[in-house]
Amino acid sequence: MGQRRKARECALLILFQREFRVEPLEQLCAQFWAEHPVPDEGRHYAEALVRGVAERGEIIDAAIQGVAEHWAFERLALVDRNILRLAAYELLFCEDIPPKVAINEAIELAKAYGGEESGRFVNGLLDALRSRPRPAAGEARTP
Repeated sequence: MGQRRKARECALLILFQREFRVEPLEQLCAQFWAEHPVPDEGRHYAEALVRGVAERGEIIDAAIQGVAEHWAFERLALVDRNILRLAAYELLFCEDIPPKVAINEAIELAKAYGGEESGRFVNGLLDALRSRPRPAAGEARTP
């Protein structure tokens, strides 16, 4: 498994834990790394993803809600919601990540951690998100 794929997996697990715990993000990450050691490159990328999702959460969640027709955001499965957040962060704010890579990686996470239909669901929403105008011009990546 590549370092970035492992980093995305770790970021997903940290974000999932964040749904249930109230510790500061730094403490949550430190506890995670103590239990799941990862090489520095993967750890740094995972933490950048987690911080990015946390810092831009409102923009990301609004973008996802904008493409999740007929789905109330709070009713999305927690795993799917956090996979979508990670991929949306990469799609909207990471100029060095090709959209196709962000989507494919999210689909793989959905297949591994989500339900039976999660891969298709995540693919559909992220494909719709990719084709929409980006929020907060100037902050999000340029097309």
